[in-house]
Amino acid sequence: MMRAPRDFVGQWALQRTIQDRLHGHHGTLEGSAEFTPKDATHLTYDETGILTLENGTQLEATRQYQWTFTPEMVTVNFWDGRLFHQFVPANHAAGTDHPCGDDFYTVRYDFTAWPQWTAVWTVTGPRKDYVSTSTYRPR
Repeated sequence: MMRAPRDFVGQWALQRTIQDRLHGHHGTLEGSAEFTPKDATHLTYDETGILTLENGTQLEATRQYQWTFTPEMVTVNFWDGRLFHQFVPANHAAGTDHPCGDDFYTVRYDFTAWPQWTAVWTVTGPRKDYVSTSTYRPR
């Protein structure tokens, strides 16, 4: 089943694990994500949380994206309007890849346990080599 903008609107509890294979650092993030409608097809995604590294260091983390829904897919842009990636919000969905300099980002979404859903990012390249798994649950 394809998810619509109204399915995402509101607050989500966010848990993330990060496994850095390049530097051997691992961390977890506890936080929240909020989707706020701009209009019928555009949502603002605001994320805040505390990233805890395995050595106990804690860092504040924030992100903001713009999600645009069409009948076929979701386009995710950075806060400044640059394209990040696209995906189909249904079942198991691979997003479009995102090159960033010499590093390469791939994402896979899983909506099969809705309203819980996950996004798994695999990032490889000369400067980065990690897997980030984010789990979202409604608040």
